[in-house]
Amino acid sequence: MPSPLGFATDIRSLFRDKDRNAMLGMFDLWSADDVRRNAEAIYGALAGGAMPCDGPWPESDTALLRRWIDEGAQP
Repeated sequence: MPSPLGFATDIRSLFRDKDRNAMLGMFDLWSADDVRRNAEAIYGALAGGAMPCDGPWPESDTALLRRWIDEGAQP
């Protein structure tokens, strides 16, 4: 069984500077607490292709975010 994912070690690096800057008016993509509070909305936008605006995430990255959420969104 794989070890649980953590925001600092596995998720934070998925969000680029430009992603963070685009979303700062709503939440901070580099903050574990902000991403945890908005995780389902962020995941929905990524899975639906609405985020990021310059092209979809690789499916493996979207699946990694989903796994992090499902495992309890650990810091």
